[in-house]
Amino acid sequence: MKVRHSERSGEKVQLQMTPMIDIVFQLLVFFIMTFKIVSPEGDFNIRMPIAAPSEGIPDDELQIPPIIVRLRATGTGHLSEIRMGETPLGRDFGELNQEVRRIVGDTTGPNIQDAAEVEIDADYGLQFEYVMDAITAVSGYVGPEGNVIRVCEKIKFAPPRPEP
Repeated sequence: MKVRHSERSGEKVQLQMTPMIDIVFQLLVFFIMTFKIVSPEGDFNIRMPIAAPSEGIPDDELQIPPIIVRLRATGTGHLSEIRMGETPLGRDFGELNQEVRRIVGDTTGPNIQDAAEVEIDADYGLQFEYVMDAITAVSGYVGPEGNVIRVCEKIKFAPPRPEP
């Protein structure tokens, strides 16, 4: 910082450091007091498709077929339709959540939720936000008390479809 002073007066101009230090400490206290710790976003238990499916011995656990969610896109990349199996759900992710909850159940504890798996089959040009909305809809919801209730934690993606 350059300080200009007159050579005629013969006085030295001093910088006042105490007010600057006070301001720094006030800012430090402000940021510490307003800091909110949030849980990390995007923590999904997602299994991506591998190059070639491997044959293996099935687990002794409950074996159910994956719930296939088909997301169709318009030519501009917007969502045109959601289908769960052969059932059309329109474009409503709330209805998708209700259907997954109906199939899997939303009670806590070891049950079909541990073995349930959702496979998301999206069109090539679908915008990413719709895929994230689908993941949110099938993975859980916020309960009446504000707590997160998990529905399905195993989410995988179908192999990509070729671009039309």
